[in-house]
Amino acid sequence: MYSFQLQELYRYRSLIWNLVVRELKARYRGSMLGFLWSFLNPLLLISVYTLVFSVYLRFNMENYVVHLMSGLLPWIWFSSSLLEASGSILAGGSLIKKILFPAEVLPLVVVMSNAINFLLSLPILLLFVFFFDIPIGMSLLSLPLVMFVQLIFTVGLAFMFSALCVHYRDIQHLLGNFLTLWFFATPIIYPLKQIPEKFQFTVHLNPIAPLIFAYQDIFYYNRLPSVPQLSMVAVMALLVYTMGSMVFDKYRGTFAEEV
Repeated sequence: MYSFQLQELYRYRSLIWNLVVRELKARYRGSMLGFLWSFLNPLLLISVYTLVFSVYLRFNMENYVVHLMSGLLPWIWFSSSLLEASGSILAGGSLIKKILFPAEVLPLVVVMSNAINFLLSLPILLLFVFFFDIPIGMSLLSLPLVMFVQLIFTVGLAFMFSALCVHYRDIQHLLGNFLTLWFFATPIIYPLKQIPEKFQFTVHLNPIAPLIFAYQDIFYYNRLPSVPQLSMVAVMALLVYTMGSMVFDKYRGTFAEEV
C-alpha cells in the first residue's frame, strides 16, 4: 500500500508552499513582464488558434474564443504539469539525496505551480465571457469541484511519470508527442458535434474529455457539468492517484542512486 497519504501532504504543507513560490519566481525571473506572462502566454496561444480556425479555416461557431479558452486553459495546466513533472525527480537530484527529503513533493510542486498559473488565467476567460454577454450563474459554483478532480487526476499521473522517467528516460521524449496527439483527440479546438457520429465513441474512452466538457459547461454553455460524467471521472482520478502513488513507492528507494 502506498505510504504517501493525505496526512503526509498536510505535514509538508509549508515545504510545498515554499517550493511552489520558488518555482513561480524562478519561472519568470529575468523577464521584464514577470507574472504577466501567466496571462500573456495562454492569450497568445488562444489568439493563434482563434485566427487559424475562425478566420483562415472559417470555423463557424458562435463565441468560439470562449469555447476554446474554457477547454484550452485546463489542458495547459494538465499537459504542462505532466511534461515538467516527468523530469522533476531528475532535476531535483540534489534534494533527493538529502536524508528524509520527501521525493513526492517535487512532482506535486510542479502540478501546484501550474494550477496557480491556471487560476491566474481565469480572469481573462471571465472577461471574454462578459464581453460576449454569455450568462454565467450557479454553474460557476461547481468550478472548485471540477478543479479538485483534475488536481487528483494530474497528481496521480505526475507521480507515475516522474518515477518512471528516472529509470526509463525515453518516456520524457515520448510523452511530449503523446500529449500532442491527446490534445487533438480531445474536443478543445473543435466541438464534439464536429466528430463524425461513428467515431464519437472514442471520446468516451478519453479520460480528460469529461473534465474539458465540465469546464465548457460552466463557462460556455452556462449549465452544471454532467453529474454522471463527473462522478465517473472522479472515481477514475482516485484510481489513477492510487496507481501513481504505488508506482512512485515502488521506485522511491532507487531515486538517490539514479539521479
